[in-house]
Amino acid sequence: MSQLRMPGYSHNLLFLLSILWISGCVTNPVTGESEFGFVSTAQEIAIGEQQYGPSQQTQGGEYIVDPELSDYVTQIGNNVAKFSNIALPYEFVVLNNSVPNAWALPGGKLAINRGLLVELRNEAELAAVLGHEVVHAAARHGAKQMERSLLMQGAVAATAIGTQGTMVGDTVVQGASIAANLVNQKYGRDAERESDYYGTRMLAQAGYDPYAAVTLQETFLKLSQGAESSWVEGLFASHPPSAERVSNNRGLVETLRSEGYTGGDYGSERFQAATRQLRTDAQAYKDHDAARQAMLDGDDDRALSLIQSALSRQSAEPSFHALRGDIRFRQKRFDDAIINYNRAIDRNDKYYAYYLGRGLALTEQGQRARAKVDLNASVELLPTTVAYLELGKIAEAEGNTDLAARYYQAAGQ
Repeated sequence: MSQLRMPGYSHNLLFLLSILWISGCVTNPVTGESEFGFVSTAQEIAIGEQQYGPSQQTQGGEYIVDPELSDYVTQIGNNVAKFSNIALPYEFVVLNNSVPNAWALPGGKLAINRGLLVELRNEAELAAVLGHEVVHAAARHGAKQMERSLLMQGAVAATAIGTQGTMVGDTVVQGASIAANLVNQKYGRDAERESDYYGTRMLAQAGYDPYAAVTLQETFLKLSQGAESSWVEGLFASHPPSAERVSNNRGLVETLRSEGYTGGDYGSERFQAATRQLRTDAQAYKDHDAARQAMLDGDDDRALSLIQSALSRQSAEPSFHALRGDIRFRQKRFDDAIINYNRAIDRNDKYYAYYLGRGLALTEQGQRARAKVDLNASVELLPTTVAYLELGKIAEAEGNTDLAARYYQAAGQ
């Protein structure tokens, strides 16, 4: 039976794809080339806006100890992005994450981890990183990945047939959670070459010495050969360096020199000044990361010693207080855990994990009303299975079985 229907289905799909190809040709704003595409710029922007907050939450949340650093990164990012040939609503954020990484969502929403910032040497290298990510957004690299995914899943055919020609706009917007996977997505070699090429050109246009793109890739290539785990888990997972990329950047710099882009700024002093607080606190964050690993290994005494060292170096960092709360929670010292979560929330009330930790500790104490407030606050920032399960248990304990069922259903999703 299915064999008899397959030819007709294939015919319809090919017909549909031919229509999409005709109606879905767009001009890439970065390369100027015509290409297939059915995710519109408006949809890219909507997806980026939908996923920017949750993506930040899953990656450690915003770095808040030195707000001026985020302002600085935004300034450099906007200076480069104005040469991208498309006026996306670009946004830049520094994330509180030790893993060296940077990423871009569709629609111009970008992030760089503090773990990468401390490894850069000057403003030009920062501009090279941000320019590379800007091209990923401006040249539709994320959107292209989504389009390929939707086509492979047959979503295009199903939507076009089911909605009688309304195409895939609603499906793309409703399926915007796909964009969250772009944070750790590995782009193809062509996309990486494109981002290197146009990102380096934008670097030169913004007044920086484009040779910074060469030194940056040389550093990345050397680090990749050492296979340091934090780099492999972060930047190198999605942006693998290679000798080819270094060579291509060298060739492009020679071309740019011949076009008149000689010299250029490195901004070393500005960069050192802007990142001074981050570099001063570097050991505190190393202590924090070691404390978390010690806790995972079951060595609470070592974990407490290390996190106390981190707090003595930088008491303004909310994640240090929260980790101390996590350790106390493991020890079933819930009063102490709540005190530490309170301190974390006092310093940053926009990160889900602090509310989740306090909500769980309050649940252990039987304080359901207060626990519900915190668990719901955590869900507003980032829906998690743990929070929904706990809310379901509370609703069930209170005799509200219908609400409990909805929470359990949400947990399952």
